[in-house]
Amino acid sequence: MNGLLLRWVLLTVAIMLTPYLVGGIYVSGFFSALFAAMILGILNALFRPVLLILTLPINIVTLGLFTFVINALLLLMVAGVVPGFHVQGFWAAVLGSIVISIVSWLLSSFINEKGRVEYIELRKRGNRWE
Repeated sequence: MNGLLLRWVLLTVAIMLTPYLVGGIYVSGFFSALFAAMILGILNALFRPVLLILTLPINIVTLGLFTFVINALLLLMVAGVVPGFHVQGFWAAVLGSIVISIVSWLLSSFINEKGRVEYIELRKRGNRWE
């Protein structure tokens, strides 16, 4: 359960950082971002797999680039539901979904399976890092 809450907070941080990197996205405050992260997580868990299966032929033809369109549509859906979270247009949603995905992935890479923050310590032995 701790891992779920920690990932929720990390997604909230990613949503809070996105307006600084992408024009056309506005977040009014922390609680709007927290609610948007909750709704986005639910949509990603419930609807994204169904949408990916339904759009598999076009996703194969576009070599997976249609996944960006699906992510943008989910972000637009969240913006339609959450007060204080606004996305102005489709291209802002595409860029915003890319930024949110990258920031969330980078932050989540420090979380292990048990929901704890971990880091990897590398030591150089000879010509190899272990």
